[in-house]
Amino acid sequence: MQLNLARTLQRSAANGPGERFVIWVQGCPLACPGCWNPDTWTAQPRMLRDTQDLTAEILATEGLTGVTFSGGEPFIQARALTAVAKEVRAAGLSVFIFTGFTRAELKSQAARALLAVTDVLVCGRYVASERVYDLPWRSSANQRVHFLTSRHGPADMTQAPEAEIRIGPDGQLTLTGLPGSKLLGSI
Repeated sequence: MQLNLARTLQRSAANGPGERFVIWVQGCPLACPGCWNPDTWTAQPRMLRDTQDLTAEILATEGLTGVTFSGGEPFIQARALTAVAKEVRAAGLSVFIFTGFTRAELKSQAARALLAVTDVLVCGRYVASERVYDLPWRSSANQRVHFLTSRHGPADMTQAPEAEIRIGPDGQLTLTGLPGSKLLGSI
């Protein structure tokens, strides 16, 4: 099975609790005005990855506590992400998902299968008029955090940095996470 990806980041502390492997999928039909990742909207193939190869890369990355799916829209590729999630959960890692869909909209069989292997779900469309800077893991006030298992809880929301800057081997800078008002005010 293949995934259409926008990018991956082998290690992040700003995209959910603990040290996480982050996967941004390519393709999002929601196209929320003001979205931070509009380059991920098109479903045109960008970086095709075999789910088994991607899972092997995740499991070979030492020191991880979990995997985060973001986008784009992860539930558009729910079947393939479920395959990855099942394997990483079996290896002891947690699964965290950012989605623009509301929980009530996630009714399909594929969506339910992915939710069944998810520990934390942050859901709801980005609404620019409800922009917030200081709510952990959310960028607009309408978005909700659902702890679907007992693995993580509200205390985890105070542990993670709001954002981080990574420097890749090629010197490329990557800003990831949701920068709060203090960080944005200092730039």
